Amino acid sequence: MVLVGKDQTHQIRDVLRLSEGEHIIILDNDGQEYDVALTKVRRQEVVGQIMAKRPASGEPTIQITLFQSLLTRDKFELVLQKCTEVGVSAFVPVVTERSLVRDTTIKPEKFARWQKIITEAAEQSQRGRIPHLSQPVTFEQALSKLVDFDCRLIAWPAKGGFDPVHGFALPAEGTVTLQQALRSTGKGVPETFALLIGPEGGFSQKEVEQARDSGAIPITLGQRILRTETAAIVASALILYELADSL
Repeated sequence: MVLVGKDQTHQIRDVLRLSEGEHIIILDNDGQEYDVALTKVRRQEVVGQIMAKRPASGEPTIQITLFQSLLTRDKFELVLQKCTEVGVSAFVPVVTERSLVRDTTIKPEKFARWQKIITEAAEQSQRGRIPHLSQPVTFEQALSKLVDFDCRLIAWPAKGGFDPVHGFALPAEGTVTLQQALRSTGKGVPETFALLIGPEGGFSQKEVEQARDSGAIPITLGQRILRTETAAIVASALILYELADSL
């Protein structure tokens, strides 16, 4: 027997308007999903019977930790929601040199809201695990964590000039495309990724150099300059796509 939580009870009864006899998928946050037949649907309580258990089909095999520079409320919450849907495994908010939001101390109610956004996005996209959300850290603290990852990438939108022959902008010196970076990681497919995305003004050159010294590869996402929230979503999706992880 499965007793559904209060928030999910509201979702099942009042939003989805499901009734007894219908089936839902329940995730256990440990990589498994359960086919559950509803046996009781009441205002305060929803109960079901487990019919089958299997590995969650929506959980990526590749683990991406997104080190996202703190942004204004709407932008940061968009990143949490959409990157959870895409397949990011963990989020680390970072205070960078150009961050508009600079406080590493987050009020409990705001942190709870962030966690709720991640949880709902994970449920909606049928993830097998709810991505982990860390407390905000400084840029230096973020760099100290990079040693734990197989591959480390830092997005840098700086331009390196213009190619008059082919008619397109060149990446900044020392940067490569995301595809090139993924193909230069050596034998085998990396399993864990650290992806660093900067604030609205981008990382400073000093920060990029520090990240490079810590083993990160500066990457460009193409000829167009993306908003930071767009870059986070696009880069995460491209990593999974390039490494043939089904979305």
